[in-house]
Amino acid sequence: MCGICGIYSPEGVATADEGIVRRMMQLLKHRGPDGDGFWSSRSGAVLGHRRLAIIDLATGDQPLFNETGDIGVILNGEIYNYRELRQELVAFGHSFRTMSDTEVLVHGYEQWGYDLPTHLRGMFSFAIWDEPRKRMVLVRDRFGVKPLYYARVGPKDLIFASEIKALFAHPEIQRQLNSARLTEYLMFRTIAGEETLFENIYELTPGTIMVLQDGETTTTRYWAPELTRSNAEPLSSVVERGNELLEKAIEARLVSDVPLGTITSGGLDSSLVSAIAARFVDHPID
Repeated sequence: MCGICGIYSPEGVATADEGIVRRMMQLLKHRGPDGDGFWSSRSGAVLGHRRLAIIDLATGDQPLFNETGDIGVILNGEIYNYRELRQELVAFGHSFRTMSDTEVLVHGYEQWGYDLPTHLRGMFSFAIWDEPRKRMVLVRDRFGVKPLYYARVGPKDLIFASEIKALFAHPEIQRQLNSARLTEYLMFRTIAGEETLFENIYELTPGTIMVLQDGETTTTRYWAPELTRSNAEPLSSVVERGNELLEKAIEARLVSDVPLGTITSGGLDSSLVSAIAARFVDHPID
């Protein structure tokens, strides 16, 4: 778990904006006790990061930039197929200076543009600042495992963070109850769509990419679940394929430069995850 935050201001970043992002980073410190990173482009963006170090402990600090230093990224989450993507991007001619999964995002954006999320396997929310184009790109994973909240500040500026409380570091963001959605929350313990329990504070919906450029915003759904299957496919083959996918998913999540463990409640799902994980390691699972 890490924490990301930032401000997009197409008419120019003020000193006050930089101070706000630093306060946001402090409010997200519990999400990333292993380090922090701050970067500001007076032409349009401020990025802040709190790090929980999992992969590439030595050189994986964020923000991470491309070879020329004009495209940067901050990530909350993990990219499980980063090794495969790294090989593919090196073959395209990109140069890497770290062993971090985060660095594939900045080079992947250079290579694939807005199609980058479709190449990723993982849980993630990240922000990319493209200095030459004065463009901010916000992305959230397919199922919304990693959070990303935002609020408008005036007609063009936008502030974002991994937690709502960090947004309140901005003096113009008020704590006001979204009473129209309170009943829904009490019934379902969640709220559908972009709205939250706070007025004028939103979450980037799962499987979505938001592009901010020239003061304009474009939001695109890059992925949605397929809810149908062919009736001609035997149930036995569906079960077998499901088992294969589950094993591959668990194996992919065992990539780490720190000790791993499973959280087991004793129920069927967590016990199954622990049992499968044990097949892929040569020591007892913690």
